[in-house]
Amino acid sequence: MSAIPVVTSGSGTADLVQGLERLQGPVTVIRRCTELSELIAACQSGMARAAIVDDDAGELTASLADRVAAAGVALVVLADDQAARSRFEQLGVRCASRNLDSPALAELVASAVQSMEARGREEGAASALADPADSLRSWELAGGTSVGSSDSQNHRQGKIVAVWGPAGSPGRTTLAVNLAAEAAAAGSQVLLVDADTYGPSVAAMLGLTEESAGLAQACRLADQGLLEPAGLEASAVQVDVRAARLRVLTGVTRADRWIEIRGTALARVLEEARSLAEITVVDCGFSLEADEELSFDTMAPRRNAATLVALEHADTVYAVGAADPLGVPRLVRALAELENAVPSASPLVVMNKVRASVTGRSPERQLSEAWARFGPGQIDAFLPADWDAADAALRSGAVLLEAAPSSALRTAIAALANVPASGRAKRRRRRRIPAK
Repeated sequence: MSAIPVVTSGSGTADLVQGLERLQGPVTVIRRCTELSELIAACQSGMARAAIVDDDAGELTASLADRVAAAGVALVVLADDQAARSRFEQLGVRCASRNLDSPALAELVASAVQSMEARGREEGAASALADPADSLRSWELAGGTSVGSSDSQNHRQGKIVAVWGPAGSPGRTTLAVNLAAEAAAAGSQVLLVDADTYGPSVAAMLGLTEESAGLAQACRLADQGLLEPAGLEASAVQVDVRAARLRVLTGVTRADRWIEIRGTALARVLEEARSLAEITVVDCGFSLEADEELSFDTMAPRRNAATLVALEHADTVYAVGAADPLGVPRLVRALAELENAVPSASPLVVMNKVRASVTGRSPERQLSEAWARFGPGQIDAFLPADWDAADAALRSGAVLLEAAPSSALRTAIAALANVPASGRAKRRRRRRIPAK
């Protein structure tokens, strides 16, 4: 067996370190770190293959565990409290008793390293064999039918829909809120998540005045390994939409609280949401930049991680752009950035605020022709500029289904959600991907 360099942190590791050193085996302690930030730095430097951390070293969260794993380092936590051990196991972290003898600990560390390296080889092989054409292209929002998925899978696991678009207020929140409302009114169990870390506005659009951030609360539970369906449901606000109820995880109450929405925690929230709701609609931020942490220390979160994680986990992505001379080129550039940032995403293009006053007569035809020249793929949906309906909804803190049920904008969004004006879901023939 090759040498396994190990870094440690926490007072409970002192005796075990001495025992490992006396073994003179392949597991060798190369550094004792006084703080978790120092341990993370050591892991990211490439000097270690395993880390042993005592439960008293500091708050061990999902974010920390994922940073260690991302560095290719196997993590073992020393804990004797059963509640703590259960929490770490929920985070996927191996636990060991502080009373474990040195040979058994060395064997556990070696096993953890072997498992991590095997997992890395499997992920690398899967990535090399993956075909981008197999990405999910579309999903019937209200019907819950995904291309290439069996009915039994759909019953077991809910779907995630991300609504994203470039800067400039193209209408991301308006579309996300009303898609969620239409699906809920049609009878689906729906969770609406405000993951915009720059301008969260779902709560304001729905007239929710409570100063709470449901998503931040859910992320805290997820980061600690304590998130369960009951906790996720308790973090959400319930909004009545006609005779149905829509669960909402409200966004941060101030933009400077974005640090509470860590990407690792949000990923766990979204996966837990699949068991709580048939459909989870995520209102995303605009920015896809991923290099912010270069200007911070190794423990810093990334502001855009929430958007990137939501797009990576989404089964369907709606890319929203404003139908005007500024919005169209912004969306074209943003889609190129999306392809680089999240190659697995295969977005449906939605052109919002469509009006003849800026595009000329036959605006849909004009936009389609312009898109054919400059944009990727095709435009999948057009939403009219219905200012009166949008203003009525904002004024009353309600969704279009309630504030302007007969409006052109509501009708177009209902069609996009596969729900007609009656609120009953349409039936579509299932489409299959042709064999190659």
